[in-house]
Amino acid sequence: MASNKYYAGIVARGVAMGAADVVPGVSGGTIAFITGIYDTLIDSLKAFGPSALQILWKEGPGPAWRYVNGSFLLALFSGIALSILTLANAIDYALTHHPVLLSAFFFGLILASAVLIYRQIPAADRGIVMVVPGVVFALAVSLIRPGELPVNYLTVFCSGAVAICAMILPGISGSFILLILGMYGPVIAAIKNLEFATLAVFALGCGTGLMLFVRLLSWLLHRHRHGLLQFLTGLLLGSLAIIWPWKAETPVIQGVNWYNVWPWHYQGSFSADLPLAILLALVGVAIIWLIERAALER
Repeated sequence: MASNKYYAGIVARGVAMGAADVVPGVSGGTIAFITGIYDTLIDSLKAFGPSALQILWKEGPGPAWRYVNGSFLLALFSGIALSILTLANAIDYALTHHPVLLSAFFFGLILASAVLIYRQIPAADRGIVMVVPGVVFALAVSLIRPGELPVNYLTVFCSGAVAICAMILPGISGSFILLILGMYGPVIAAIKNLEFATLAVFALGCGTGLMLFVRLLSWLLHRHRHGLLQFLTGLLLGSLAIIWPWKAETPVIQGVNWYNVWPWHYQGSFSADLPLAILLALVGVAIIWLIERAALER
């Protein structure tokens, strides 16, 4: 039976996943993968289905709870919810007032994560056959410009169903998908203002999308793991274009049209944040290195 220390660690991972999911360009799935709980998360979510209902009917709540790894999921999603509810304002503030520094930290985190995931593939199976499609897919997503959907329960539900697929997939940010759909602002506002009806519909959409998508992911993890890891490596590398810290913005008809620039071209001059941004990127790399070392020592 797992200890309280184990579940405290799962809650902490959930907090990190929640913080990542709030930032456009960063995926909570990436955090789950680099902290070593991705397979457990996918398999636990996949367990929800007819078999779980059959166990609940025949054997009762206890066996059903254990079948879906309920304690693990409760600890993880408690951490995610706690993070989103408590850090939404702080992350939103950092995105508004210190976007370069925040993006630089996650840039280092994602770059090192791509290396970590690729190194999990046995040397004999390493290649770029599936890395290239991953890079192309992520770059294609990064080129999509923000649109605008009407904010109602239907669009909130559908946005949740689509975004959750990205949130659980390392390399593609669910927040960025919401940004593309024009729903990022309304969802963040609903979180900050505790608009429970909107949040409930969004959560229902997330749950629906998750239950459908997680079965595909679980099948790929168990049947085509090395190819999937290659593809995820490509997704992470391609997503660096989304999280690149220095961007120029040009008004368009809908939303904002942004493109990446070099630090010395940022806002028409050299970026004053460059030294600190580089330091934070290196901190992100160091965190992944420490996580990998800790995993190897277990």
